[in-house]
Amino acid sequence: MKILFVCTGNTCRSPMAEALLKDKVPGAEVQSAGIFAVPNQRPNDHAAAALKEIGIPLETKTQPINGKLLQWADVVLTMTTQHKQSLIIEHPDFQDKYYTLIEYVSNQDKKIWDELKRLYADYEEKRSRFIYKNQYKMDASELDRQLRNYLHEDWEKIHKLESSLINFDISDPFGGELGTYQQTRNELKKHIEALAKKMESTP
Repeated sequence: MKILFVCTGNTCRSPMAEALLKDKVPGAEVQSAGIFAVPNQRPNDHAAAALKEIGIPLETKTQPINGKLLQWADVVLTMTTQHKQSLIIEHPDFQDKYYTLIEYVSNQDKKIWDELKRLYADYEEKRSRFIYKNQYKMDASELDRQLRNYLHEDWEKIHKLESSLINFDISDPFGGELGTYQQTRNELKKHIEALAKKMESTP
């Protein structure tokens, strides 16, 4: 499995993830890139120091995301939901490959997502039926007001479920002290260990 990690500048989170996975799974086919990366820059000094503390070298050079890298990868793991959304917009041809790292290794929200999909579908169906039935009976502002009242309980239920979802973002240490990078390293290390286990069980 060829894995591509993606963050913003490819100087902190994604190269740390790449190095951690290479250490955990020697021989893994893995690269990292950044949505706004400048080519051939060294990793952030604090990122390198945080990994050096646990005996892992960080010797990558930055590279911007491009179609060739996305074609190469089997799975593209982003550090945040926003990174994933940016890739979907800028490179829609590969969107089946895109996941946040946490999303890819976690199954704990699957039931919630399944329930949310059902609620979204029901909400949209009720909304469409209400508009179809009442669009010629009232002006636009009245229709909008009554539609909000009609769907209020459904929207509250959706919002409550959404708020129970885990945060899919890896914290950005950029600009912080070494301790901030150590926290991000520990966060990444936990999810990379889960990724390694998933890779072992994937044929």
